[in-house]
Amino acid sequence: MIELTRQYGRYGYRRIAALLRDAGWHVNDKRVERPWRREGLNVPMKHPKKGRLWLNDGSCVRLRPEHRNHVWSCDLVHCRTDDGKAFRTLNIIDEYSRECLAIRVDRKLNPGNVIDALNDLFILHGAPSFIRSDNGPEFVAQAVQDWIKAVGAKTACIEPGSPWENGYCESFNARFRDEFLNVEIFQSLREARILIEEWRKHDNTKRPHSVLGHRPPAPETIVQMDRRPVMH
Repeated sequence: MIELTRQYGRYGYRRIAALLRDAGWHVNDKRVERPWRREGLNVPMKHPKKGRLWLNDGSCVRLRPEHRNHVWSCDLVHCRTDDGKAFRTLNIIDEYSRECLAIRVDRKLNPGNVIDALNDLFILHGAPSFIRSDNGPEFVAQAVQDWIKAVGAKTACIEPGSPWENGYCESFNARFRDEFLNVEIFQSLREARILIEEWRKHDNTKRPHSVLGHRPPAPETIVQMDRRPVMH
């Protein structure tokens, strides 16, 4: 448990318990919680959740995903290499499965980069029904809008100043920054690309997601439940 905490310092005891079970230990959350608290491994409390945007007629602005490839979310995150130079990441997730489909890393990202990243994903997964994003120039550029329409998808831009409408991607971005960007030093852009891709694969295949019952969005293997050792 302590070794996992050293490796994933921002995980809580429930997520650590899920990793222990995946490693073969027959242990529930409560059994991990007691030594967790005794060792002082508590993670700081999260900030209160924000409310949704409600219209005058009482309806909520929200397009809810119903299946894979129904709604994808795109957003940009800013960071810096150790020499102080800025770089950006284009994060694209499937809102239904919570899988991070791609993270494009570059010093600058323009509408052409957005089209290239989406085109690669369309080849692998097919076109989604909707692509949700904020109103940044990289996403609302006419070239991007026309290209998305041409491939048979629709855009779902959020209301200006309402990031909670893109809540799935905002939640991913917060986890990306808290668990990874804030604890890594990138010596170069190439190193950032390699480490970020490794983290993306870990998030998809190994990291327990509470909303998915502490299972990863795209696990690589299926653990045989009846072969797990008992924790003494």
